[in-house]
Amino acid sequence: MGTQSDNWQDFISRLNGAYAPATIKSYYTDMRTLVDWCVRHDLNWNALSPQDICDFLEHEAKRGMCHGTTLRRVYSARRVFTLAGMSDPTDDPDVELCLRRIARARPTRPKQARGLSLAALRKLLDVQPGTPWGLRNRALLSLGYDLLARRSEITALRSEDVSWRRDGTLEVILRRSKADQFGRGRIAFTSSRSAELLSDWLEWRGGDIDPVFCAIYRGVAINRPLSGSTVKNIIKSSARAAGYDQWVVDAFSTHSLRVGAAQELLRRGHDSVAIMRAGGWRTPTILARYLEKAEHNVWESA
Repeated sequence: MGTQSDNWQDFISRLNGAYAPATIKSYYTDMRTLVDWCVRHDLNWNALSPQDICDFLEHEAKRGMCHGTTLRRVYSARRVFTLAGMSDPTDDPDVELCLRRIARARPTRPKQARGLSLAALRKLLDVQPGTPWGLRNRALLSLGYDLLARRSEITALRSEDVSWRRDGTLEVILRRSKADQFGRGRIAFTSSRSAELLSDWLEWRGGDIDPVFCAIYRGVAINRPLSGSTVKNIIKSSARAAGYDQWVVDAFSTHSLRVGAAQELLRRGHDSVAIMRAGGWRTPTILARYLEKAEHNVWESA
């Protein structure tokens, strides 16, 4: 069996600080999968041929990996090969053809979280308890919806990022996101509903807490931001309390706020430019994926 070296992990560690932790985690997972496959086939990860890469990709496809995941495996390996100063076996016409064969053999539609309509959001707000947790969750759901925010953006919000406007709404700066790794930030605005709910939460939370949405321990606000999994649990538990069937609860995720708000804006007649501005999208192509399942029949009044 070929001798395996773990120094591929050293190359990935060089990415720390230059890429988001989630991106680095994906690189690690993909390379771990490739290295494990190499061990089982008596190969060294740093001495692979284009045919070896094709064999690995076909193995991943047979395991049921979607084309997007398979493609990501290639990009991750390519990054490590480049950092190692090696000849890149993924940069080969046969690998490109292999990827095309895999994509054509298993055509798939991208999965999307179930969008949360404004009516559904109101149901989730109404079932929150009259407790500190209820105050926080109500403000979190409403603000996340208005901002079309990803969960990482919700958990990263700091008190100084929020400003009250004269009209009773909020101006919020989202300083870093999946599409903004260098922290240039984007400005977004909210409804008066979110401003009122956030004001109620912050009045209870107090002013000595950095994150807008913090953990609560034994009825006391803790200076620690919520995790992404906590945000997901808030959405799912709220949907369950609102009486949604389990299959609907399962379809909701943290992205339901962003997806649902975009679809709601379309139903209300806003054009693509306005929706892109509200959600920070840079291209209509990506926005179109979010709007694909919106219940918006252009022939409804015909």
